Amino acid sequence: MQDKYVNPFTDFGFKKLFGEEPHKELLISFLNTLLPEKHQIQDLQYTRNEQQGATSLDRKAIFDLNCVSPTGERFIVELQKAKQNYFKDRSLYYATFPIQEQAQRGDWDYKLSAVYTVGILDFVFDEDRNDGEVVHFIQLKNQNGQVFYDKLTFIYLTLPHFHKTLDGLQTVRDKWFYIFRHLHELQEIPPVLHEAVFLKLFEAAQIACFDPSERQAYEDSLKYYRDLKNVTDTAWEEGKAEGKAEGLAEGLAEGAKAKALEIARNLLQAGVIPEADIARIAGLPLAEVQKLRH
Repeated sequence: MQDKYVNPFTDFGFKKLFGEEPHKELLISFLNTLLPEKHQIQDLQYTRNEQQGATSLDRKAIFDLNCVSPTGERFIVELQKAKQNYFKDRSLYYATFPIQEQAQRGDWDYKLSAVYTVGILDFVFDEDRNDGEVVHFIQLKNQNGQVFYDKLTFIYLTLPHFHKTLDGLQTVRDKWFYIFRHLHELQEIPPVLHEAVFLKLFEAAQIACFDPSERQAYEDSLKYYRDLKNVTDTAWEEGKAEGKAEGLAEGLAEGAKAKALEIARNLLQAGVIPEADIARIAGLPLAEVQKLRH
C-alpha cells in the first residue's frame, strides 16, 4: 500500500480512530463540533453494541456512546458510518435501541435522556444532490414545522459536498470534515492541522505503526470498502441512465449486476462476511449469492 494514513471510511479505520478507549479524545472533539452547546461532551463511555438484528458489519460501523455534559446531564450519541442501501431505515431502526434501553423496572415516569444519531456519509442522497448542504439536522415536527419532540435528533453529514481546501479551513469542524475526506491522501501533516488533537489522530492513523495482523486487517477492510463503493457507484450511474436511481437494488442494470456478482464472489472467497450480509451489500437475492458457491 502506498497510503501513509488509514482511510477513516473503512470499517477498520473508523474503529481504529473512533472506536477505541485510548482515542476517545478524538471522538469527543469531532462530535462537539456537531452537538448543541447544552450537550457538549465532557466525557463518554462506549457501550456494547449487541442490538437484536445487528449484523457483524453494522456492529463495526455503529457505536453507542453514553455521554456526560459539563453540567452533569447525561445523553446518548449513536455514531454510524453510514451504508447507502436503506440508510434512513437503518438509522431509524438502530435509534430505537438507545431509547428502549432507558426503560427502568418498577414505577417509571418515562422521562428519557436525549438521543442523537450521527451518520457519516460518503455518498449523497438523490434528493440532496443539488442542495450542497454538508450538515443536515432532522427532528420530529408537526404539520406547521414546529418541533414535536426535541430529544431525538438525527444529524447526517454529506461529506462529498465538502469542498474546502486546506487554505479555507477556518473552524475545528472544517478540519474534521477535511480529515474524513482526505486523510488517506496525505503524506505529511499540513501546518493548519498542527493542533494537539489532530496530531494524536495522525499518530493513531499511521499504517507503518500497525503490527502485521492490523496491517492485514486494514488491507482486507480497504479492499472491501473499495469494492463496495465501486458496485454502489456503478449501480447508481446505471440506474440514473435509466431514470430510476432509487436505491442499490432498484438501480442495478445488467452491467452493474455483473459487477455486483463479481464483488459477491470476491467477498465469498474472503470468507469473513456472512452470505446474508453479502447479499444485502450487493443488492442481490440471497439465493443468487448462495449459487455462487457452487
